[in-house]
Amino acid sequence: MNAKIFTLIMLLAVFSGVAQEDTQKLIDQLSVDEKIYLSIGTGMDIPGIPAGAEAPQAVVGSTKSEVAGAAGTSYPISKINLPPIVFADGPAGIRIDTVRPQAQGKTFYATAFPTASSLSSSWNIELAQQIGQAFGIEGRDYGVDFLLAPALNIHRNPLGGRNFEYYSEDPILAGEITAGFVNGVQAEGLGATIKHFVANNSETNRTALNTVVSERALREIYLRGFKLAIDKSEPWAIMSSYNKINGTYASENSELLTDLLRKEWGYEGFVMTDWFAGLDAVAQMRAGNDLLMPGTEVQFNAIKEAITNGTLEESILDRNLTATLNAYKKTFSYKGYEPSGVTDLEGHKMVARNAALEGMVLLKNENKVLPLKSDAKIALYGSASYETIAGGTGSGDVNKAYSVSVFEGLKNANVHLDQELTFIYEVYMKEERAKIPPKAMFFLKDELVPEKTWTEAELARAAKANDVAIFTLGRTSGEFQDRIEAGDFELTATELELISDLKKAFATEGKPLVVLLNVGGVTETNSWKALADAILLTWQPGQEAGNAITDLLLGKANPSGKLPVTFPIALDDVPSSKNFPGIPLDPNAEKPANLLQGIPSEEIYEEGIYVGYRYFDTFEVPVSYPFGYGMSYTTFEYSDLQVESGATISVSFTVKNTGSVAGKEIAQLYVSAPEGTLEKPSKELKAFAKTALLEPGASEIITLEINPESLASYDDKKHAWILDGGTYTLSIADNIASSKLKATLEIEATTVRETEALLGPQNALNTLSKN
Repeated sequence: MNAKIFTLIMLLAVFSGVAQEDTQKLIDQLSVDEKIYLSIGTGMDIPGIPAGAEAPQAVVGSTKSEVAGAAGTSYPISKINLPPIVFADGPAGIRIDTVRPQAQGKTFYATAFPTASSLSSSWNIELAQQIGQAFGIEGRDYGVDFLLAPALNIHRNPLGGRNFEYYSEDPILAGEITAGFVNGVQAEGLGATIKHFVANNSETNRTALNTVVSERALREIYLRGFKLAIDKSEPWAIMSSYNKINGTYASENSELLTDLLRKEWGYEGFVMTDWFAGLDAVAQMRAGNDLLMPGTEVQFNAIKEAITNGTLEESILDRNLTATLNAYKKTFSYKGYEPSGVTDLEGHKMVARNAALEGMVLLKNENKVLPLKSDAKIALYGSASYETIAGGTGSGDVNKAYSVSVFEGLKNANVHLDQELTFIYEVYMKEERAKIPPKAMFFLKDELVPEKTWTEAELARAAKANDVAIFTLGRTSGEFQDRIEAGDFELTATELELISDLKKAFATEGKPLVVLLNVGGVTETNSWKALADAILLTWQPGQEAGNAITDLLLGKANPSGKLPVTFPIALDDVPSSKNFPGIPLDPNAEKPANLLQGIPSEEIYEEGIYVGYRYFDTFEVPVSYPFGYGMSYTTFEYSDLQVESGATISVSFTVKNTGSVAGKEIAQLYVSAPEGTLEKPSKELKAFAKTALLEPGASEIITLEINPESLASYDDKKHAWILDGGTYTLSIADNIASSKLKATLEIEATTVRETEALLGPQNALNTLSKN
């Protein structure tokens, strides 16, 4: 080992030891009550909280209004110079209130960035880091210490209500984007919290849901992204999920939080609960769930009684507080930083706009309809063209200063819009919006303005007067409830009829129809995509939505996003649909009035490892659009594949822009493993890279490094990662279904790593098999 590296490692070890010793000195000064206060938060004021769920009013003080709109705070303790630590939601932007009682005349808007589905569609780790840095700056300036993001749960089913907050159906893509984002956030001194640990992939009854899943599926699919993100970014905090895992709440699960997370993975940060998660505060303390949020009097009393009667050792509190305080000591508040209350919103809106551009996916472009000519006359249809959806609802929403619709973005670019049509829509949108009552609570799903209907004569007039029709389809979702199939995953009868009528009217005049998908998750496309000449998946692209969409429509930028999820032909084609989102244990149980409570339910992950493309590709099930797919206004050529195998496997190749405009390409490395002791998906994503902006004729050499251990599969009978011997096929592709270059590699069989038997189901679980 290099002497300098050895010296550095030794210095870091000494520093870590000193820091821990210093933390122990702080803990030694605390009374039992103060230790308990530091193990819970200061509460949260939301409607419907049952009696006893309020936070205790501690002698050390309550700080629920430290930063208005923040999700929670910690108790301050002056004798150890510990100020309140502030936690704020925000996977798409810092979620705080825009005004504060103590700061009259000032506003505290945050930038609304594209949602996670959009960011992952960029496949751009550097972009994720850049966005994370913007989050860190806004958190610092507004007085936030911990960001309750990012979320990297798996898109297991298209109906997942919070899929817009999650990155992908694939753990490698999700983990890499997460690591980039976390590194950006923490580089600015704001703590990141990766969540929801683990297998929180549906919203229905999430607080009372038992997830039944095999060890192998947990290890290979649901835990893998977390492990990758922890290894590459060392997040300061992890949030445990609401659900049970094979019978035990995640927040009460010592196998998950201590045996796997701390002992096997070596994680050194701290763990907090999701808000009001779990039932047994003492079990949570024992499991290694260091901080209970947002904090309740019931939790305080339960921990105090257990300490008093000897059923909970005070040393457990000390252990948990060590992890928590070590993280608190890194924060802005602990270091005495005075937030300015002013941040770089102007600079960050350009970051948001660029991110939106990179995350949009061109799904179809017949006859090169896009980009549009600058003088094209546009007939703009669809309620979502005039109320474009920036992001989802709930804790993933952002209190932003503005949001640009498609209509506004086109106007900003001075394009030729059909003014008669836009005037009719503006009146219609105003009248219909007035009929929709305001939401009772901020995290409830937004109600969208229903689609307007048009007569055949009206559409014929517009087709004669304009060069192109643009229709925007909008969808939204949020916390506590999953999406539904009819009228959400599928289009409504009105929407389908409008697309059909628009196609007929404009095709009669020899003019095209462009459809924009302003959605947070996967939507059915197969039944209508033949009617569209071009389809642009915009996702929910943040506050600069309309401006970014316009840039792509007019060719000021070139689409470079690719799908992080599969678009199936039908919902029934997705194997998890047979059990999503779980079945209530008592079919006659009444749903509680309090949204925070759910009906005890069970969801069996019978598909096992065959999630997303792993299923469709392996079982050869046709899809509407495959994982990794996305078009460009230019073309790319792949060549010169070279593979070198040693301690790591190095894969290099050349990507050349063979088209006429500048563009970026996303190259994906898939590996097919030989059948051995374990059956495997036909291929799996192992690495990827996005090129720089390549001018026509320019090329870039891409080099991807993968560890042979990453090719192993988990044997839940031997409780070990197994690398089967034989021929491995490496495919360089521009999507899962389109290989450009191939090579083979011979690998000897080996047991990569043995583990403890952890988190297995209580009863034998029959999972989907191709054999």
